[in-house]
Amino acid sequence: MKLPLDFEKVKGFMDPDEGQCLFEVALEISKYGPILEIGSYCGKSTIYLAMACKENESCIYSVDHHMGSEENQVGWEYHDEDLYDEDTGRINSFPEFLKNIRNAGLLDTVIPIVCDSSLAAKYWQTPLSMIFIDGGHTIDAAENDYKNWSTKIIKGGILAIHDVFPDPKDGGRPPYEIYKRAISEGHFSEERIENSLRVLKKLD
Repeated sequence: MKLPLDFEKVKGFMDPDEGQCLFEVALEISKYGPILEIGSYCGKSTIYLAMACKENESCIYSVDHHMGSEENQVGWEYHDEDLYDEDTGRINSFPEFLKNIRNAGLLDTVIPIVCDSSLAAKYWQTPLSMIFIDGGHTIDAAENDYKNWSTKIIKGGILAIHDVFPDPKDGGRPPYEIYKRAISEGHFSEERIENSLRVLKKLD
């Protein structure tokens, strides 16, 4: 996989091995339909997914309100003052996201949807070959993303979840909880693990 730009300069929290895994999974599954990502931030994971989609003449819908999660705001651990918007008092990652997608040459593959994921899901009708959940990590946000979107994946499609940490000392629990729920309910089977990334296949 040849990266279209210097990823060291792209803000974000996607480990390169996880990014490579996303690319490989998306390269195979995007032959069967579009992909949707929940939580794009500045576009690092989006680029991995979009590169795969482009090879298959498919597309990726990128859902993010771009105002950041709680931990991205002023005074919190992952705040980036370069993204701070004085008008709203919150971060605004969309200009940086758009710049990165443009520099990667992927404007013809990435379809940004700038709103809360629950709002987008309410009106969604297009079957999806893959969903990547990397949005808010509160209990409500993670549960809503799983509940609202997992039913929109085609049979044999992929649900990928980021920041899954079995040990609470390593990170927050909500992504781990929805990962366990997806398997325990019998709708998904585990296909691949790469660091904190879990790749599940839809069974029904």
